[in-house]
Amino acid sequence: MATLDYVEVPSYATQLYSAGAQRGIRPAPKVVTSLPRPEHSPVRGSSPTTQPMSPSKAGSNLTSILLASALQLPANTPPTPQTSGAKKGAARLLSTRDPLSIPITTTNFRRFVAKSGPVFWLQDRIEEIILWKRGWKYTLVWMAAYAFLCYFPRLIFLIPHTVMLSVLLAMHPAIRKGESLDALPSKTTQSAPPTQTSEGSADWLANLQAIQNLMGIVSDAHDWAAKFVPYLTYSSPYTGILLSVVLATFILMIPVVNMLPMRATCLVLGLLPFCITHPFSQHTLVPTLQSGFRPMLNALRFRALRIADDDSLEDKHWRTELRDVELWENERWTPGPGGISEEGTRTEGTWSKANLKPGDRKAWTRGRDGWSGISDDGTGEVSSNLTFSLGTGWFFVETEDWRADLEGSWLAPCGTDECGWVYTNDAWLIPHQYPQEEWKTFGGMTRRRRWTRRIYYLPPLIV
Repeated sequence: MATLDYVEVPSYATQLYSAGAQRGIRPAPKVVTSLPRPEHSPVRGSSPTTQPMSPSKAGSNLTSILLASALQLPANTPPTPQTSGAKKGAARLLSTRDPLSIPITTTNFRRFVAKSGPVFWLQDRIEEIILWKRGWKYTLVWMAAYAFLCYFPRLIFLIPHTVMLSVLLAMHPAIRKGESLDALPSKTTQSAPPTQTSEGSADWLANLQAIQNLMGIVSDAHDWAAKFVPYLTYSSPYTGILLSVVLATFILMIPVVNMLPMRATCLVLGLLPFCITHPFSQHTLVPTLQSGFRPMLNALRFRALRIADDDSLEDKHWRTELRDVELWENERWTPGPGGISEEGTRTEGTWSKANLKPGDRKAWTRGRDGWSGISDDGTGEVSSNLTFSLGTGWFFVETEDWRADLEGSWLAPCGTDECGWVYTNDAWLIPHQYPQEEWKTFGGMTRRRRWTRRIYYLPPLIV
């Protein structure tokens, strides 16, 4: 008689548990989790107030301090990390011309700070043109020049000569001094302008400040683009769908591109950024459109974030029940000094958890009304770590963090703003999607935001 040695369990099988097992006999375990971090959430949070350093305040040996804190090389660092292990005789690139060295890095950084002024000067001038900061006449001249180039595209080859002539005419002694050409002596020469700023001067510190901000912009752009890398490197199951969509649209765009008039297309695409950045568009048109489509946009953003979270779930999460736990963030507005700031914004007040009054609701609460259900022992305090009493077998989803509720379904039909906040009066009543002017008049205004995080059920094995 044949005997059955083993049974192979398929990988897609789901384990069954005893239906007679009793739950809830043991006390619920306490699971500790961190508070939501608005600065790391996909929506804009309240950033702490910091005191920036002004270029007019000279620091002592800033370059050495920055490089000493940023460059901490290990002892076994190779002099050419990028070419270590490469074949001998291979062509050396510009990025590997000099070996990795602290003295070379310090010297080149000092040189770069002193000589990068024209780069940031050009950046500021372009920003002034695009954002209409020099007036509408100044920007319209550049828009007309771009339209003229779109109509006569061959004139693009004359741009280098035009730039050179503009520089020569702008630096001409007669134009700079306001004199006529006949009044100047023959063979007039001028002393060459300084090629770099002295270290520690106001211009040098301004260059250092611009480099600091540029590094932050590049880092923010990298963090934003890094979210899409898994979809391009086949690290996500949606990469195949993305490939099919891109290939199909590429084939459909081939006949469309042949029918587009190039001059009109370049004209529209080139002038569109100027129309978007116009003050009327930024302060009137865009807010009006956003207020009308805000609920739909918030819902789409929330759905997109949920799809991204679902994409990170593991198999054990899909095979069980998922639920949400809630947490509430509360802040109060206090009026500030009047007037206009340097950026042109009105300094009317600040939102902060530190503005909450004594006896007011806490900065973080667990009850929907802001008071009840804060904690089991009745202390009502929520510190930097939260302690949730989850039932037996319930765990937080490890691949997710706290998400701000952008839909405001808990307070329909009021809705929330783009960051998930719901605004109320001084007594936390009369909810609105945006703060009301009459609340500012009386000097009292509050807001709250709902955070959610998913938990899943994984019952213990019954032996």
